[in-house]
Amino acid sequence: MDKLKTDRKRNEYKKQIVDYLVSRNLRGFRETFLELHPTDQVELFHEIERSLQKQVLLFLSPAEFADLFEGLELEDQLTVFEGLSYQYAVSMFNTMSADDVADFLAEIDTDRSQDILSSMDLEEAKRVEELMAYAPKTAGAIMTKEFVRLSVESTAKDVIAELRETAPDAETIYYLYVIDQQQRLAGVVSLRDLIISTPEMTVEDIMSTQVVSVNEDEDQEDVARLIKEYDFLAVPVVTPDKRLVGIITVDDVIDVLEEETTEDFDEFSASRGATDLSLTAYTAAKKRAPWLIILMFFGLVTANIIGIFENTLEQVVLLAAFMPLIMGTAGNTGTQSLAVAVRGLATGSFERGGVWKTVKRELGTGVMLGVICMLVLMAIIYTFYDNDFTLAFIVGFSLFAALSVAAVIGATVPIIINKFKIDPAVASGPFITTFNDIISLMIYFSIATSLLDRL
Repeated sequence: MDKLKTDRKRNEYKKQIVDYLVSRNLRGFRETFLELHPTDQVELFHEIERSLQKQVLLFLSPAEFADLFEGLELEDQLTVFEGLSYQYAVSMFNTMSADDVADFLAEIDTDRSQDILSSMDLEEAKRVEELMAYAPKTAGAIMTKEFVRLSVESTAKDVIAELRETAPDAETIYYLYVIDQQQRLAGVVSLRDLIISTPEMTVEDIMSTQVVSVNEDEDQEDVARLIKEYDFLAVPVVTPDKRLVGIITVDDVIDVLEEETTEDFDEFSASRGATDLSLTAYTAAKKRAPWLIILMFFGLVTANIIGIFENTLEQVVLLAAFMPLIMGTAGNTGTQSLAVAVRGLATGSFERGGVWKTVKRELGTGVMLGVICMLVLMAIIYTFYDNDFTLAFIVGFSLFAALSVAAVIGATVPIIINKFKIDPAVASGPFITTFNDIISLMIYFSIATSLLDRL
């Protein structure tokens, strides 16, 4: 019910704002639109017609539109950017967070980005260029340089007075970082500790010197894991000599987690870069084709295995009926173990519990699943196939062995890949499934061939 009320109210706001835009009612538009939450502003801007979007630009200053622009998806940002005047765009970038500007300029033509940087405020342009110099997906690339620095000599009263001036431009003020004369990270002061301190207390008396920080070259996924583990709102970024160069906030980490999850999902489905619904059919097909061709060659290996055991199949054609069952079940079991292993690597739980503990657990799981499936399948085959115990044993025991091996393969392959500093998600579901198909067929036909004289 509350959601219906919220949606109804938002629709009323949208209709009202659209009416203001159509009638060129500047005052009415600004009073209504600027009261909305930035997220609602972005959603409304995305829903209205392109002609009305241009009208929004006329009614908002570059600084006001900057908040809206930051909330747009990259594709929408690029579209809107093409419609901005050069001076309007430069003014807008001057008021945006340096990390958001750096992210956007990295996506456009180098000459255009350099032209914009040369027209921006020198100090702001310098911050952006420093961020753009970092390698992608590192702590330096996702950090922000808008944060509050404190010196150890400042008093609580001085800091609070300073916050009144600097807080509006800072990414967050819940953590205030203390630096020494060499710009090295010396401590951290929480806003709570600052407020409850007496005005005369110095920062040195208030601050905590046990500061958790990340190196500027650290992988963004490791940073996200650290912030999640410590429940931080922000974490400082330092150089190898401990100079404080920026901070990473929890909202940046959420973006990282979404990006990494999408990337892992792409790897799992063997469709890297092709899951974006905005892609054209041609582009999606072009990205998926290489993976399908590779898997097709793996499929040829499966076909060759069947050819090797052709004589066994000719003598007992009924064996072919159970091939899909054994291959499919083994593939599913391997994919389940793969998910466990990749998640363990991503969350760092392997480091706490040990790799072999997880592998042994998956082996035990595979064995128990194999026993259960073997007994059920043997009972079904024995009942419906003329009480043929030998056939039931061949299929059932093959399934047991295939599931046991598949669980181990699904757990160990991503661990081995991770040792070579490759994303473990590359050991994707389709690859693990195809590999387990090959192994399960080898097990099935080997057992069947050895017991062929009893069928």
